[in-house]
Amino acid sequence: MVVREHYGGKSMRSILLVASILFLATAATATGSALSITRSVFVETAQQDGIALEPADTLSRGDRVVLVMQWQPGRATGPFVLASRVPETLSYQRSGDDAVEVSADGGRRWGRLGELRQGTRAARADDVTNLRWRIGADDGSGMRSFSAIVR
Repeated sequence: MVVREHYGGKSMRSILLVASILFLATAATATGSALSITRSVFVETAQQDGIALEPADTLSRGDRVVLVMQWQPGRATGPFVLASRVPETLSYQRSGDDAVEVSADGGRRWGRLGELRQGTRAARADDVTNLRWRIGADDGSGMRSFSAIVR
């Protein structure tokens, strides 16, 4: 049995889902550097003239979301790896950058989506558990994003 509390017409579970996605999914790490990282979650909404992205206040099953990580270099002087876990509440769809490496086993093995195996079959997008991008020393500030669907 699931008990849902409501807060101003919004389910407390939905509010907690957004908070956990911000904390877990985009708890980006930049190995070996001192970066300032900003994390954001946006939800896609249908508009008459196309699709719009709006900051996510609440999420529901089936919502399409875009998670964005922006960084400022701070004292960082060399290349680094920007990594993000994909929460179990999300089904990874794609990255905004073709240079993304993915893992389907919690970060033990990495590669391109078409190269990884999940047991006896090729790993699919919804198998992805972790993402990482290798950022060059001369990239300065920047942004990486990925899209997902709320399970």
